[in-house]
Amino acid sequence: MNKRWYDIDPTVSLAVSLMRNANIMSQYKCADLIVQKSRENGIDLSENILTDAFNYVLRRWYDTDQKIAESFEYLKLMPESLQKEVAIELISLLQEEEVV
Repeated sequence: MNKRWYDIDPTVSLAVSLMRNANIMSQYKCADLIVQKSRENGIDLSENILTDAFNYVLRRWYDTDQKIAESFEYLKLMPESLQKEVAIELISLLQEEEVV
């Protein structure tokens, strides 16, 4: 069975699962955090990649919103150690959002 790219690390998988089940505003906060952390670490997407990434058949849950799809492209490009670090921050953010 092929694993999804984010299922390789259980922490990243948990963060993605929690994000999927969060409300749209919390998802946007997570997306902003992912993009911010990516840019702070020198990861950037070109306009062509973003356009191409959003113009194919929408088959994943995060493809239905361009902002969230873009953030997942950033997350996917991160080195595994950074993915895990960001995943921990996402989990923390989502736990705080749940309490409020």
